[in-house]
Amino acid sequence: MADCLFCNIAQGKMQVDKLYEDDLVFSIRDIHPRAPVHVMVIPKQHIPTAMELTDEHGPLLGRLFAAAAQVARQEGLQERGYRLAFNVGEHAGMTISHLHLHMVGGRPLGPEG
Repeated sequence: MADCLFCNIAQGKMQVDKLYEDDLVFSIRDIHPRAPVHVMVIPKQHIPTAMELTDEHGPLLGRLFAAAAQVARQEGLQERGYRLAFNVGEHAGMTISHLHLHMVGGRPLGPEG
């Protein structure tokens, strides 16, 4: 999508510091961090929200979680832990309509993050 921030990053139209990238996903730091480490793992394919996921997205989701594990190791989160979450819709705080997996860590997290 031409007006999607994450699609523009995936297509190389915007330069950002990527923590991880392969043929299906990439990872960047959140510009409004909620913890010392707040990273997003983002599919290059435009999928608006988790509500649009189907069985065919299984391999892509596997890659998202594998990339998240790799970034967690890079960020030193594997020992003490971290949280992974998808925000779906306005009430969940979703601000960009392109599926992305949040990883937060680097401090103790309460029930609200």
